[in-house]
Amino acid sequence: MRKKITVVGAGNVGATTAHRLVDKQLADVVLIDILEGVPQGKGLDLLEAGPIEGYDVHIKGTNDYADTANSNLVVMTAGFPRKPGMSRDDLLKANYDVVKGTIEKIVNYSPDCILIVVTNPLDAMTQTAFRASGFSRNRVIGMAGVLDAARYRTFIAEALNVSVENVHGFVLGGHGDTMVPVPRYTSVAGIPVTELLPKEQLDAIITRTRNGGAEIVNFLKTGSAYYAPSAAIVEMVDAIFNDRKKILPCTAYLEGEYGIKGLFVGVPVKLGARGIEQILEIKLTPEEQAALQKSADAVKELTAVIGV
Repeated sequence: MRKKITVVGAGNVGATTAHRLVDKQLADVVLIDILEGVPQGKGLDLLEAGPIEGYDVHIKGTNDYADTANSNLVVMTAGFPRKPGMSRDDLLKANYDVVKGTIEKIVNYSPDCILIVVTNPLDAMTQTAFRASGFSRNRVIGMAGVLDAARYRTFIAEALNVSVENVHGFVLGGHGDTMVPVPRYTSVAGIPVTELLPKEQLDAIITRTRNGGAEIVNFLKTGSAYYAPSAAIVEMVDAIFNDRKKILPCTAYLEGEYGIKGLFVGVPVKLGARGIEQILEIKLTPEEQAALQKSADAVKELTAVIGV
């Protein structure tokens, strides 16, 4: 029997995620949205592509949470989008009610699912989902680090004119201006990136990575990124459903790791069938630890405002 995934939100991120999921035949997909007709139309369109693309999974668009029952995994993308000049923090109160109400409905129908949260501001919304669901921390995961690391790796590959597959690196901290790329743990085909790029160029890449989402919002004017975010989501789903034990940077609830307690912050984790199966603690320099703590403090400010 195939697994079942619910994608909440049939906008660009949600619909593109559904598209990637069925292309990879990872599961049957339920696409749900409050807008009548939108998830149904997009779901049917994806279903009708099956004979051409060769996938046999089932896709259903709906407005009824009963259709999401017994999902193995739920991806939360619904929420108000970020507009030019709008920070992720501006979205805080607007999206808190959306996430809390949605997760309560999801949990009612799929009490054993794993949650991947994408709605911004990511870290605070993941914490909202954690509180609203009552799930153990291994089953509530924020998608941020995979996307941020992909942007970071892209810019390094461009600068060096090498394959993106040669570039390995990750990003710590909150999803936003305070994220912490770690050049000391970044390599190109095993060669430390610090030996290949001057500090000034690396600093510029780090700044561009931190502003990666805003850069796309400024281009699009009326929307935000969805191709790379959906790819990041599907990499996480694949790691979980295929029990890959894959090390990926994700937003996880820390209970003392890295000296941080009671907050969702981006760190390297092992993703497998149970969700987050291990949080990896790497050694940080005092400067890196201070940057991570600053990022965590920024997340804490947001969670305090909404009381989660």
